[in-house]
Amino acid sequence: MISTRELTKDFVVSRTETVHAVRGISLDVEPGELVAVLGPNGAGKTTMLRMLTTLIAPTSGTAKVAGYDVTADPSRVRRQIGYVGQGNGAGHSQRVRDELYGQGVIYGLDPRSAKRRTDELLDSLELGELAKRKVSELSGGQRRRLDVAMGLVHAPGLLFLDEPSTGLDPQNRANLWAHILRMREQYSMTIVLTTHYLDEADSMAERVVVVDHGEVIADDTADALKADLAGDQLVLTVAPGNLSQLAELAHKLPGAREVVGDGDRLTVRVADGPKALPELIAASQHYAVPVTAAQVLRPTLDDVFLNLTGRSLREADSTGKAAA
Repeated sequence: MISTRELTKDFVVSRTETVHAVRGISLDVEPGELVAVLGPNGAGKTTMLRMLTTLIAPTSGTAKVAGYDVTADPSRVRRQIGYVGQGNGAGHSQRVRDELYGQGVIYGLDPRSAKRRTDELLDSLELGELAKRKVSELSGGQRRRLDVAMGLVHAPGLLFLDEPSTGLDPQNRANLWAHILRMREQYSMTIVLTTHYLDEADSMAERVVVVDHGEVIADDTADALKADLAGDQLVLTVAPGNLSQLAELAHKLPGAREVVGDGDRLTVRVADGPKALPELIAASQHYAVPVTAAQVLRPTLDDVFLNLTGRSLREADSTGKAAA
């Protein structure tokens, strides 16, 4: 569904300054995949999506979307995709039903088909009771459901979602995603999304692509990235005076790294926490090192980003200091 090779985008700010927003991204997305693109503010995620959706032209490299070149055949690309951007796409003074119907006509549906498709989406996304309301009268969650409906009105095989749930409360986020996943299954869609909510990417995406400074720095399943790049963390508490002995035992665990002691608390990073913890507990008992508490902490995607870049994704987002 998507194939890019060395895709780049530069923005000329002045005669002496050029921002390299995307720096040679090569990426393939297969039909039916749900791929999450993660990265701090300014990493190049949205710029990449805007190129793939033909909203801006690449500086160099190639990109094919749904079988068509984004530069040579932009109109054909647009007919094959849906795009839900960060802002609300519907006109504030328009009524919900009218916006959906008009979107269908714009995509070339005849009046009967546009009406039928509008009714289907109003029902699927639970917007039927809101059909006669103006967009300005909708809540944030209702507007985002309308945005998704507008992106699906022409039944695209590929849907781009740029931070679809940003600004929504947890209940509305969960509700929106329930609708999106149901629509994905119903229409066998491929979905590419950017998000700052790591739990969304972790729980729903088959693949996670991490972008930083305009480059792909990791691409795999969430579980594989966490296992390979972060690993599980063992946290053990020992009786006073026994920390150094436990640290020695921890260093002997296969693949152990980041063995850190602080007071009576020891942390150690391992590939398989549920397997390593009993081994370490057994060793501590054998050598009479009293462990008073122990737990396994599973890694998060933020741990992966920290491992890759030396900083937390949340910290990078909050400071806004990442490269464009």
